Amino acid sequence: MLPIKILFANYIRPARGLSFLLLWLVAANFQLAQAVIEIEITQGGENAIPIAIVPFGWNGVGQVPEDVAAIVDADLQRSGNFSPLNREDLVANPVSGDTPRYANWRLSGADFLLIGSVEPEDTGYIVQFQLFDVIQQAVMTGFSFRVTDQTMRSAAHQISDVVYENILGIPGAFNTQIAFVSVDGRVGGRTYQLQLADADGVNPQTMLTSPFPILSPAWAPDGVRLAYVSFENRTQSAIYIQDRQQGSRVKAISVQGINGAPSWSPDGTRLAVSLSHEGNPEIYIFQVNSSQLQRVTQSASIDTEPVWIDDDTLLFTSNRSGGPQLYEVSARGGRASRLTFDGSYNASATVSKDGATVAFVHGTDIGFQIAAIDRNSGLFQVLTQGTLDESPSFSPNGQMIIYATEKSGRGTLGAVSLDGSVVQSLTLGEAGSVREPAWSPYPQ
Repeated sequence: MLPIKILFANYIRPARGLSFLLLWLVAANFQLAQAVIEIEITQGGENAIPIAIVPFGWNGVGQVPEDVAAIVDADLQRSGNFSPLNREDLVANPVSGDTPRYANWRLSGADFLLIGSVEPEDTGYIVQFQLFDVIQQAVMTGFSFRVTDQTMRSAAHQISDVVYENILGIPGAFNTQIAFVSVDGRVGGRTYQLQLADADGVNPQTMLTSPFPILSPAWAPDGVRLAYVSFENRTQSAIYIQDRQQGSRVKAISVQGINGAPSWSPDGTRLAVSLSHEGNPEIYIFQVNSSQLQRVTQSASIDTEPVWIDDDTLLFTSNRSGGPQLYEVSARGGRASRLTFDGSYNASATVSKDGATVAFVHGTDIGFQIAAIDRNSGLFQVLTQGTLDESPSFSPNGQMIIYATEKSGRGTLGAVSLDGSVVQSLTLGEAGSVREPAWSPYPQ
């Protein structure tokens, strides 16, 4: 049952009798996964901004390595905030350096115009672009990037971020990644993989493959380290930290009982975790450098799923009021205060970077949906309409929430905007289920 899975996820035990096989792939040794996440917009914003994105000029030999304009088009359309014009409806094909004929673009229905070019240079390329305000008839911004075949997609996502921020005044989150767990095979012979993919589902990479469950991936603020729970020693969970740059993987916490639900502090020096070695599950803080443990909660109830609101405050799930609800507590311990009161089931929280909004799993008579609450006003809103929605994770700009859900009996991912107006469906391209998504911070 889902309530047990969410609140007591750390009690999950792997099937016995499996042969032990663990292949961990890090840093430059990552393997490309075969499956790509396919993203479908199922509900778009009602007031999407019309923008013309012209195919970038190309002066090289043969085909351009990447269609930069198409990547930007897909990024902006996927956000739900923009409605790119169809290419066949474009009134002209200017490139960087050209002065657009604003009147023509205005008649075509575009409020903004993006043009650019790709120029070969030595062993790489120069990608440049300009963004125009068609209504104001003015250049808004423009940049150039030196890129290679391998970094051209990243440059395209950076262009999307620039366009998004210049028009909406909010940083974009297109040049980020998503970590998730994929599960394939039948009971008794399943394979679990910890995977990464770009925010648009491209460039999947496998960090870890195991016949035993992998749970709760959590990004460090540096975007380099990932903490997660693994059951690779069969009967005992452990929390691992993996460094993508150094190629290191260390067992951070493995005490008797439950070792679960890691969450990085905003300064990247501590992990909030749920441990049961002193009795029932409680919240602890683990100092990454010294391995010291500090107990935070003292309760006869189950306290689990901690997340950081800021460097000094934690949010966690507890059944101390009779059913799972969210509570705030100082990272130094003390009295906890209850945050959620709508309904009898609220768990598995994620907090926006500014600490203002909390998204979580909200149980109702029809199942489990993703809901959000404003910490200052207490305004509560249910954002999704599924029956098995869980594991929410905020985008680094706080505008979207990715979550696990189910479609046709198969675990998939969904994404919803903070106001619930934009909904996306993310499906693994091959057979298998996807769960436990975690949106990365901005690259550093």
